[in-house]
Parts: sequence; structure tokens; C-alpha cells
Amino acid sequence: MRTALFNWLAARATGGSFLLRVEDTDQGRYHPGSELQILESLRWLGLDWDEGPEVGGPHDPYVQSLRTDLYRLEADRLVEIGAAYWCTCTPARLEQMRAGQRAAGRPTRYDRRCLERREEVAAEIEAGAPAVLRQLIPRGRTEWEDLIRGPIAFDNAEIDDQVLLKGDGYPTYHLANVVDDHAMEISHVIRAEEWIPSTPKHLCLYRALGWEPPRFAHVPVVLGEDGQKLSKRRGARDILQYRELGYLPSALVNAMALLGWSSGTEEEVFTVEELVARFSLDRVHPAPAVLDGRRLDALNGLHIRRLAPAELAEELEPWLPQTTGEQRLALVPMLRERMNRLDEAPRLASALLDGLPTAGEVQFPPKKVDAATAAALLDAAVGLVEEGGLEEPDDELVRRLGAVLEDRGVKRGDGFRVLYIAILGAPAGVPVFQAMRFIGAEASAARLRAARERLDR
Repeated sequence: MRTALFNWLAARATGGSFLLRVEDTDQGRYHPGSELQILESLRWLGLDWDEGPEVGGPHDPYVQSLRTDLYRLEADRLVEIGAAYWCTCTPARLEQMRAGQRAAGRPTRYDRRCLERREEVAAEIEAGAPAVLRQLIPRGRTEWEDLIRGPIAFDNAEIDDQVLLKGDGYPTYHLANVVDDHAMEISHVIRAEEWIPSTPKHLCLYRALGWEPPRFAHVPVVLGEDGQKLSKRRGARDILQYRELGYLPSALVNAMALLGWSSGTEEEVFTVEELVARFSLDRVHPAPAVLDGRRLDALNGLHIRRLAPAELAEELEPWLPQTTGEQRLALVPMLRERMNRLDEAPRLASALLDGLPTAGEVQFPPKKVDAATAAALLDAAVGLVEEGGLEEPDDELVRRLGAVLEDRGVKRGDGFRVLYIAILGAPAGVPVFQAMRFIGAEASAARLRAARERLDR
């Protein structure tokens, strides 16, 4: 999804088009629900596409399994011009060949046995033998100017004769993407650096077919905090899992943009619009990027605090389903500075929504506060609430109740933990006077009295 984001940003920043294509020709790995998941993930992040599934466009269809006739047509042309050949080698024969190469300390690549016996191969295919189509890599060198990495060159002798059409008739990535990128008039291909060794194969196909290749940009891999490449088996989450964990799409887009791209300044917090305005491929670095979970959480918290109160109240609805819109709007000032993720809202707000708090194992009165001081503070707080004192500013409430503590030589920070435990059930949390206003004078007085009774037991 980071790579998709870079493609989207590059298109939006240059006035180009972002094209979405479903590459489903590997039927052995195809999962029916994966396409819908990709579409939903892109929509949640706000990465709209100009051409592709559900949108259409001049190059329809955008699903490769519906374009197999086109691939077969170009495959036949490659055979006719001598740029590809059929191979009937069995899996057992190929494994024996590779085992011998490994034993001799040589790279494993096809030995071109079927290239030297084309008439026999044709007869075997006529008799019903399964076959694949292989690309014939020409002699020489293949070079290109990568938009991120600069000049790259390969000796063609090191490149394997890759399979282009599989035994089931479906193309491999190598043939399908070259054909589709040409047919769909793709100008730039931005993809992961793992595809660098395949690029010479693709350029050889473009050259054989007489087509102008697109410009290539290979973005860096993303590493986890352990320094290993992120993968399904090692630390990577599906994009929609981040939604379930309480991340905002704007924060995730911001964090992903920083995985390999730099604005050239110390600034790291960007809206999507700001990213579009600043993004360019020449500021994408080839070095691996590290996904730091703490940095992501911090960015998410900053994006939460950037939301307007009404926007944050709307985002909180799935996390606080028992509340009304008016209640969530009242909760926003208490929650926004204390959340890095939206899933923290239920914990922070629970004491305000669930009746009398349960202190559980919390020590009461807290350390550094004797029972007499705690009782005096609670009595003063009850009196203040009953006389309408909650309508006064916070600093006035702090002054009045703080005087009770100062008379007894107790610091305000220590003494006010008594109020927090009484109102919230914990020695810290959302601002206690804001919490009291939210639950109201009657409920506040009831909680203060219940805490006072605990001291008398």
C-alpha cells in the first residue's frame, strides 16, 4: 500500500492518472476476497483511481484474467520473431537440472535444452505434452536510468529464460504487465526494489516487440523495528487492521509517505493535500525505510488533535456507540489531548459513561495524603458542587480546593489524586473538573460522597 501511495502521489502531483489494475493470473495464489479488500483499503485511505475496476476507462477491462487473448496474441508474436520458445521439460527434469547446478556451485537457470530441440518440442506439444513459453534473453547488456537509483546495468548472460506463459495458459507477471503497460499507455512504473532483477527481462520484451518502455522507479523496502523486511509473516498488518486499531487514514498516509520520501525539511506532519503539493520522485531515497510503531502512534495523535471537534466526535462514534453526538462533542475536549489512537477513547471515557467508578486495587487515600486531609477535601468538594461551583473556571476551583490541602501541608498534585479516584476510579485520567461538569453536579456529588464513605469504613 505504501507503493500504491507513491504512485498515487506522483500522479496527483504531476496532473497524471492513477491506474488500478487487478493482476490475478496466478490462479494458485488467487483469493476471491482479496480484490474487494484492496478496493476498500484504497477507498479508506482516500486513494481514488482514475481508471480501473468500478470506474472503467478507455483501456477496459482492468482485470488481467479477462485479457488472456491479448497476452496469447503477443506470445505468438514473440515466438514468430524468435524472442520466445516453447519448453516441455517436466518439473522432475527441471529440479534435477537445478540440483546439478547447485552442486557445481553455479547459479540455477534454465539450460535451454528445449531451444535446441524445437521440432521435437513441437511434436511433443502436438501429442498433448504440457508446455510453457520461455523468453529468449538476447546476448549483451541491458541498461536503464532508474528514477530513484540512477543508472542500472545487467549482463544478459546472468538473466534466466523466464516463463512467459504457464501450462494453464495464464501469463506470468513478466508478460502480462509488459503487454498491459504498453496497451494502457503507462508512462511510469513505480514498484518495489525486489523487481529490479526482473526489469532487464521486461526491457528485453519491450525491445523485441518494438515498444517504447515506461520510466521505472524502484522504491525502497520497508523494514520492521527488528531491521527485517516487513512481510505477512513478519510484523506487517493489513491496512484495514489499522482502522480497527483506531488509526486515522490521514495519519497512515502521512506515515507511509515518510517511508522512503523526505520533504527536504524537518517537518513531518502533513495533510494529504500538503503531500501532493510537495511530493516528487527525486526526493524518494533508495535506502530501506523503517516502520516505527511509536512514531506512527505519535503521528496519529497529532492528526487526531488536528481534527475539528465535530470531526473528531464523528470519528469517535464507532468507539463510543452508547453516546449521542452531543455527548461525544462534550467529551472531545477531555479526550483529544490524551489519545494517540481512537481505540483509547472507551478506556478514557468509561468512568464518565458507566455510573459509579470501580476503584478496584487503587489505594485510597493515595500515598502522601492522610485520611483526615482526604476527608476534608471531599467535604469541601461536595459543598462546592452543591453551591453551583462547577460553573466557575478551573483555576478558581483549583484555588479553592487547593487551599484545603495547603492548610494541611499537602501538595496539590498529591491531594487532587483523591478527587480523581473519587470521580474516575483512578489517580489520573481526563481533567477532573471537566469530568465533573460532564457527568453533572448530582452525579459528581454522589461519587464524592461514596468516596467519603470509604474513608469512614
